[in-house]
Amino acid sequence: MLLRSILKLKFFSVLFILLLAALTSCGKGGDTPTPVSTAPTNLTLEATVSGTSGNVVFKASATNAVMYTFDLGNGIKDQVSVTGDLTYKYSTTGVYTVTVVAKSSSGATASKTTVLNVTTTLSLVWADEFDATTASAPDPSKWGYDLGAGGWGNNELEYYTNRTTNSIVSGGTLKITAIKEALSGSNYTSARLLSKGKFSFKYGRVEVSAKLPAGGGTWPAIWMLGDNISTAGWPNCGEIDIMEHTGNSLNKIYGTLHYPGRFGGNPDGATTMISNATTAFHKYTLEWTDVNIKIYVDDVVFYTFANNPTTPFNQNFFLILNVAMGGNMGGTIDPAFTSSAMEIDYIRVYQ
Repeated sequence: MLLRSILKLKFFSVLFILLLAALTSCGKGGDTPTPVSTAPTNLTLEATVSGTSGNVVFKASATNAVMYTFDLGNGIKDQVSVTGDLTYKYSTTGVYTVTVVAKSSSGATASKTTVLNVTTTLSLVWADEFDATTASAPDPSKWGYDLGAGGWGNNELEYYTNRTTNSIVSGGTLKITAIKEALSGSNYTSARLLSKGKFSFKYGRVEVSAKLPAGGGTWPAIWMLGDNISTAGWPNCGEIDIMEHTGNSLNKIYGTLHYPGRFGGNPDGATTMISNATTAFHKYTLEWTDVNIKIYVDDVVFYTFANNPTTPFNQNFFLILNVAMGGNMGGTIDPAFTSSAMEIDYIRVYQ
């Protein structure tokens, strides 16, 4: 009897131990142990500024870190590096507070901040001074032509040609002349020059000195389109209008962007009033970076756009110069109009 009781006691003791082991090894979390939250330690951040180029080489390092995320202090954030190495080119001179966040495999983080003084110097990378010694067509190494009619998506009324009567370099300027004359079904001729396939660029400063045509219905433009227009189409390629003017709104200058969600009759832009737009040369300027786009007249900014990686304005663009007649923006053409030209003294691109 005593032996049987002892055996029962041993049986239940073993059973209890097995049950306790099962309960402690099984639960809502299964048999996976909870990871230890170990934050990165010994985080360092080095930044090497390269002269006046705007280039900065960042090097972050930390114990237990598997990823680094940089905030570059100019609106550009979430730049990820697995190694901690990152190279970035600042477009403008400034003081930038840069923060790096190091993350461990458990998701714990540590951060480090440094302040940079960056100086940038722009260099001339492309230009046309239109200083041919004898009257001639625009430089074919720099400019091609859009030809024909059909409204160009804006119900314009001109026929674009490559004749020197419509675009010629003489007397130190390029003259793009709209003329009232019949050609191939159109009642007006003009020219539309573009640098597509010859020169394009991403980011920089564009300066154009121009005197605008006069007369109701004239619609001169200095503008740019994304290199990928043939594949992405418009407005997905993006459009930057550095200057537009109409003879029916004398001295009113438009600076405009077109992109998905803001295009056609709903663009993103601003206007400013100047004097003597059609009788004196004025400087029309674009400043374009990955952070913002600014448009100026005579060194006074009148439109600013906050650029970001989701817009189409982070790729190469080419230049366009033209004078349209009538259309959605040009409006009613003065019956007394005979001819008028947009004169351009120079166009310069700096990076």
